[in-house]
Amino acid sequence: MKIILKKFSKLLIVIIFILLLENTVYASEKKEGIESFPEDYRPYLYELKNRHPNWNFIALYTNLDWKYVIDNENIFGKNLVPKSYSDVWKNTKEGEYNVEVDAGWVDCSRAAVEYAMDPRNFLNEIRIFQFEELSYDSRTNNLDSIEKILYGTEFYNNIVEYRKSDGSLIRTDKKYSDEILSAAKTSAVSSYHLASRIKQEVGPFLSHSSISGIVPGYEGLYNFYNIGATSSSEPMGAIINGLKYARDGKGASQNVKDKYRIPWNTKSIAITGGGIFIGESYINKGQNNIYLQKFDVNDEKPGDLFWHQYMTNVLAPYSESYSIYNGYKKSNLIDNIPMNFVIPVYDNMPETRVENLNISKSDFVQDNTNVYADVSTSLNLRNGPGTSYETLYSVKSGEVMKRIAKGIQSGERWDKVVLSNGITGYVFSSYVKEVEKPQITKIELNLSKNKINKGERINLDVKIIPEDVVDYKLTYKSNNTSVAQVNQNGEILGVAGGKTNIVVMAENGVSSSIEIEVVSQVEEILVDVENLTLQKGESYKINTLLYPKDASNKEIKYESLDNDIAIIDNNGNINAISNGETQIKISSGQIEKLIDILVIDKIDTNDLNFNSNLNIEANIITGIDITKNTVFDIKDLINTNYEVNIYNKDNKLLSENDLVGTGSYINISNEGNTIIEYKVLIYGDVNGDGKINSVDLLVLQRHILEIEKFNGIFLRAGNINKNGKNPSSIDSLLIQRHILDLQKIEQK
Repeated sequence: MKIILKKFSKLLIVIIFILLLENTVYASEKKEGIESFPEDYRPYLYELKNRHPNWNFIALYTNLDWKYVIDNENIFGKNLVPKSYSDVWKNTKEGEYNVEVDAGWVDCSRAAVEYAMDPRNFLNEIRIFQFEELSYDSRTNNLDSIEKILYGTEFYNNIVEYRKSDGSLIRTDKKYSDEILSAAKTSAVSSYHLASRIKQEVGPFLSHSSISGIVPGYEGLYNFYNIGATSSSEPMGAIINGLKYARDGKGASQNVKDKYRIPWNTKSIAITGGGIFIGESYINKGQNNIYLQKFDVNDEKPGDLFWHQYMTNVLAPYSESYSIYNGYKKSNLIDNIPMNFVIPVYDNMPETRVENLNISKSDFVQDNTNVYADVSTSLNLRNGPGTSYETLYSVKSGEVMKRIAKGIQSGERWDKVVLSNGITGYVFSSYVKEVEKPQITKIELNLSKNKINKGERINLDVKIIPEDVVDYKLTYKSNNTSVAQVNQNGEILGVAGGKTNIVVMAENGVSSSIEIEVVSQVEEILVDVENLTLQKGESYKINTLLYPKDASNKEIKYESLDNDIAIIDNNGNINAISNGETQIKISSGQIEKLIDILVIDKIDTNDLNFNSNLNIEANIITGIDITKNTVFDIKDLINTNYEVNIYNKDNKLLSENDLVGTGSYINISNEGNTIIEYKVLIYGDVNGDGKINSVDLLVLQRHILEIEKFNGIFLRAGNINKNGKNPSSIDSLLIQRHILDLQKIEQK
C-alpha cells in the first residue's frame, strides 16, 4: 500500500509540474529588434543603436497589466529607500511613515515604485545596463577589466586575505580580480556583474561586516553578495542573517549546501559559491538582468511572480547600472563587443513615462512652441532638468524641437521638449530660441513604381512645400524593416515579401508616407512525399509548402500527367484510378515539382493485414510504438504469407534487432517480385535512426532556421503537431517535452 501511495504521489507531482509549466511558461514572450517594441520605446533605442551599432535590443512582453504589477510591488517592506530621501520617495501612510524596515531604510512610495519600474525612464547610455543580459562570455571577461570596475575600492589590485574561525590570518596568492574571474567561469555569470554586485553590496571597504570575518559568533564566515541578508529590526540584523546563510544556508539541505559550496569560510569559496547562487537562483531562472532580479516580473520559467527578488533598494538597478557602464567604459568595451539588452514591456502602461520624482511639475507651464537649438555646435538633451541627469541625445545646431513645457524655475531654467524623432527630454532654456524661419508644411512623396522584387532597390522622390525652406533635415523610416528598408538618402531596399509604409518626417514633425509592396518569388516547393504507391480506389492528400516562407505568390496548381491512372484536385487530393505509373506535377509560378505515382491492384486483406495499432495511409505507415520499433517488433505487427524485408533510409537491409526509423521501407514480395513497399513515418524521428533524442532536435532546428532543409517523409515527421504546415518552434518544443518525459509524442 505504501509503495502504491508513493508512486501515486510522484505521479501527482509530475502532473502538477506539467500543469504549472503549461500555464506559465508561455506567459512572457521575447521579441527581437527595435521594431518589436511599442512606439514610445523606439526613438530612444534607435538613438542608442545609432551610437552603438553592436547593441541589440530584445522586448520582453511580460503580458502583465501595469496596475497589477505596481499593486503587487507596492507592499510594505518590499521596496525601500534611504530614510534621508524626501517624502515624495517615501510611504507616508500613518503607522508606516519613516518606520525603519532596516537600519536607515524605510518603505518607499507607490510613485517611487512606478518610477523605478518604468523601463522607458532608463533607455539612455548609462541606465540601459540594468537590462543587460548577465551571462559569462570568455571573449570579453578579463582581469584588467575587472580591476577597472573595482577601482576606487579596497578590492582594487589587492591580494585576498581572510581570517579563519580561530582568528588566524591567511594570505593567499590570488587577487580579488582573480577570484571573481574564476567564480564567473564556474557560475556562468558575467565577471563584470559579480564585480559590480560586490562593489554595490559590500564595497568600498574590506572592513564591511559581511566580509570582515570577525563578527562575534560568526568568525571566519563571508558573504560578498549579502545573500540571505533579509531585513531585521535587530542590531546588524541583515548582516547577521547573511552570515547565518554563509554558515549553513539557514538550515538548507546538504544537496543545497554542496551546490553553493556552503559554508563560506574562505573568501574564495564565498565569491564562487555566491556567484553560483546568483546564477542558479536568478540568471538561470529567466532573471537574466539587474532589473529582473530586483523586480520578479518574467514568468518565462515556472513559478510565482513578485517574490523572488534579490534586493530591497527600489533604485538598486538604477545604481548598479552605472557601475556596470563605468566598468565597460573604462575597459574600452562599450563599442567593441556585441551586447544584448532585455527590456520589459507591460500592458496598459501610462501614456507617458513616469518621471523622476525629484522633478517638480510646478516648475513648468504647458507650452506648444517650435524652438531650435541656438548653439554653435550641439545641445545636450537630458533625462531631467539639470546637468546631473543623463544625456539622451545631442541636438544639432539649428535643429527644431517642440517645446511642450516651459521652465519657470528660479535660477537655472530648463525647458521640456520633444524632438522630431519622438525623444522627449530637457534642454537648458538659455540655449533655445523660438522658430521664426519658414517651416515645412507639407511633404509630397512619389515612386516610379509601388511594387518591387525582393532584393531590388528603388529611389524615393521627395518634394518639400514650401520650396523656399532651407537648412532642413528629413528622417526616413520604414514602418516594417523586415519588409523594406530605407536609408537617409531615400533609397528603398526590398527585404521580404509584404507591404509597408515608408515615412518621411521633417524636424518640425511634418511627415508623409507612401506604401510599397515587396514581391518575394517562390524558389522551391516542399512536399511530404516524393513518391507514392496507391492501391486502386485509394486516395491521399499531398501537403505542399512554398519556400521561402514570405513568398508573395501563394497559389499552388496540381496536375496529373495521366488522368486514366490517377487524378488530383485543386486541394492536392489524389485518387488512384487504374494500374500504372504516372506523375503529379505541382507548380507555383515558374517553379515545378514532380511526384512519382504507382497504382497497383488492391491487395486482399487475407494476403496482407496489419495490426490495428498501425495507421496505414496509402503506402505510409504511422502509429509505431517508439519503444518497440525493432525489425522483429514491426514484423510481428504484419500478418502475411508474403516475404517481408525492411530496409533503412539508405537502402540497407536491416537485421531483426535493428531499429526501424523514418524513411525506412517495408518490402512485401512474393517469390522475389515486389508487391508493395510501405514507408515508415515516426513523428519526431527526423534523422531516421528510429530514436527521438537531441540529435533530432538539432536537425529540426537547422530546418527551422533554413540552414539545412529536409523534404518528403522527413518533412512530415518534423510536423509533430500534424497541422500540415512547415515544422516550427512548436514542433521543436514538443520534441523537448518528449525527451524530458513531460509529454510523449503521439504517433497516430
